[in-house]
Amino acid sequence: MTRRIVARPVRRAASSRGRPGPGSRARRAPAVSPLLRTAASYAWRLLVVGAAVYAVFAALGKFHELAVAVFLGLVVTAMLRPVAGLLDRFMPRPLAVACALVGSGVLVLGALALVGEAVAGEWSSLVTEFRDGLGRIQRWLEKPPFRLDPGLLTGLRAKTGDYLSSHRETLLNTALSGAGQVLAVFTVAALALFCSVFFIHSGDRQWKWFCAQLPPRAADRVAVAGTAAWRTFTGYTHGIVLVAATNAILVGLALFLLGVPLAVPLALLEFFAAFIPLIGSPIALAVATVVALASRGPIVAILVIALIVVIGQLEGHLLHPLVMSWAVRLHPVVVALSVIGGAIAAGVVGALVAVPFVSVLWSVRQALRSHPD
Repeated sequence: MTRRIVARPVRRAASSRGRPGPGSRARRAPAVSPLLRTAASYAWRLLVVGAAVYAVFAALGKFHELAVAVFLGLVVTAMLRPVAGLLDRFMPRPLAVACALVGSGVLVLGALALVGEAVAGEWSSLVTEFRDGLGRIQRWLEKPPFRLDPGLLTGLRAKTGDYLSSHRETLLNTALSGAGQVLAVFTVAALALFCSVFFIHSGDRQWKWFCAQLPPRAADRVAVAGTAAWRTFTGYTHGIVLVAATNAILVGLALFLLGVPLAVPLALLEFFAAFIPLIGSPIALAVATVVALASRGPIVAILVIALIVVIGQLEGHLLHPLVMSWAVRLHPVVVALSVIGGAIAAGVVGALVAVPFVSVLWSVRQALRSHPD
């Protein structure tokens, strides 16, 4: 008997079901572009980072006095820690810290007393010079090429006087609210001094204790990031103080030689204004130009404007590249955007903090990239 071989079409059918049919491609969803996939992956990461940064700044906005006090304490520490380390060789550490803080305080108060004495000594003559200077400016504006109407300037002066007299109550309330702001400034300064005492005395031990509380791998990376951040912050602080002192000395000498009154206070204003990169120094020199215009006339004011240009070129092409390049490696466009963004976000304090903050973040990123996991 012959055995029949029966085919098993079920397996072939099953196998044919596993293969894609001719119409399955039309039903399949189109593939996502790799470029779009990469953009989406970066987009949600940027959203998370942006939310985290917003949360940090919102918290700092609620406690901005504490943030400013800690920042000022770190600035004082960056300036006085090398002095305390030098005195530490000859005396106990607490006494070295006290001598560094008291000596710097006496130096700052002496400078402020010198400025106050200079302003008080020249105040009466300065008021007379300003009155005469305003009259000279008015007569100068009435002549060619301006040819302004004398009645317009007189009316403007009268309107200014009427505004001050009619808004005297508002100005008084503003001054009283400013007194509360002065109290807040003194509170922040006292807290900054309190923080700087401990930062100078034992800041390294406090940082080591903080790193020891973290997991070993995280502690290593945090220690690397902290070392890079402190090195950059210290370099920036020393560099900006050197640039500000150089600018103040040059401005003070130039104003003294030109016979502009209040040369010492204007030089001190230039010193503090130089801490705001790019825009601080021109603003301070603009004030000096107004003083020179009112007290010495347009010729001296033009010379002060020329001084603004010369000091700006010296600061931008010589002082900043030589002093700051080893500590802050940021493009000038990044510096400008940081300053303007900080000013928009937090006013003068934001403009002061923006550049060191961005510099520290960049140095931490570079340090962590070069550090092996």
